[in-house]
Amino acid sequence: MNLKRFIALTVLIALGAVAAATTMAQNRNGEQAQNGERPKPSRNTVMFYNVENVFDTIPDPDTDDTEFIPDGNKRWNSHKYGVKMANLEKVFFGVAAAVKDFPTVIGLSEIENRSVVEDMAALERLAPARYRIVHFDSPDLRGVDVGFMYRADRFTLEGSETHAVVMPDMPDWRTRDIVAMWGTMEGEPFYFMVCHWPSRNGGQAASAPRRERAAEVARGVIDSLHRLDPAIKVMIMGDLNDDPTDPSVEEVLGGKGRTRDLVAGDMFNPYYEVFRSGQGTLAYRDGWNLFDNIVVSENLVNAPEDSWRLTKMDGNRFCGNIFRASWLFQKEGQFKGYPLRTYVGNNFQSGYSDHLPVYVVIEK
Repeated sequence: MNLKRFIALTVLIALGAVAAATTMAQNRNGEQAQNGERPKPSRNTVMFYNVENVFDTIPDPDTDDTEFIPDGNKRWNSHKYGVKMANLEKVFFGVAAAVKDFPTVIGLSEIENRSVVEDMAALERLAPARYRIVHFDSPDLRGVDVGFMYRADRFTLEGSETHAVVMPDMPDWRTRDIVAMWGTMEGEPFYFMVCHWPSRNGGQAASAPRRERAAEVARGVIDSLHRLDPAIKVMIMGDLNDDPTDPSVEEVLGGKGRTRDLVAGDMFNPYYEVFRSGQGTLAYRDGWNLFDNIVVSENLVNAPEDSWRLTKMDGNRFCGNIFRASWLFQKEGQFKGYPLRTYVGNNFQSGYSDHLPVYVVIEK
């Protein structure tokens, strides 16, 4: 049997197993309802991943993408792009295996354009999820954007938009827009935002006002949404370039770390206690930061059982999850134990990303 036929057969078997499991679960839920038992809850996974510099190989005259073209410093080419895509496929499918289903929503950062997201959605092991895309070009100088892949069988899209992050006293400064989409899950309204806040270039303290401005924009959107519809459930995800305890996240965005402190209209950060426990999503100078967050509205925490609410995966004491498969880490050398990235300098490492993926689970 040739490789293509083997892969196709494997996918068909996997799809059959998923379909059988779904039918069995539905039948079991019906039997439980008839017998007065509690039915098994519905579940959706929301994931975010900074995929680290996913560029195509075609020069873009409108952006500074010269590092990631065939004659650029990194000698980026179709072969390396193929390796990167195969690695991303392994990560996405790894998360799907961990939660026993394809994630419903995947937020992405460091993508060059819609075309690279289309290539991700078309990856062979992701194809059964039939991911659709929300993407807008951002004004970032390097041309990197944020966007979503989502499952239309789980989330009904009603609209999408962008929110610009600008500094009034820096008219020529540009960064990535916040991308938003809204719709429903089983009739409940949801509003998702994905972002990549300004970097720490120039130092953490000197660059902090730019991240605080991004947090102000996001918080303004959240407050406006809840004034219009207090029932709408909001999730903001992204590479915030700050930890959960930094002022931009904890104070300006208002990502509280303890559920007992929440009141209506608040935001809860399930990664606050994860970070305080010593875990992170990227390593720098032998220390861990947790820049990759998924922050949720209070009504996803204090929700009735017949409504979508944040939950814990089996075996995890936190609602915030970090996908930490062993193959995502550097095994030797100076950066042993760090996430295995695509490049170190201009040296191609055949890795995944300098960030680890994060995800949360909601049930009803």
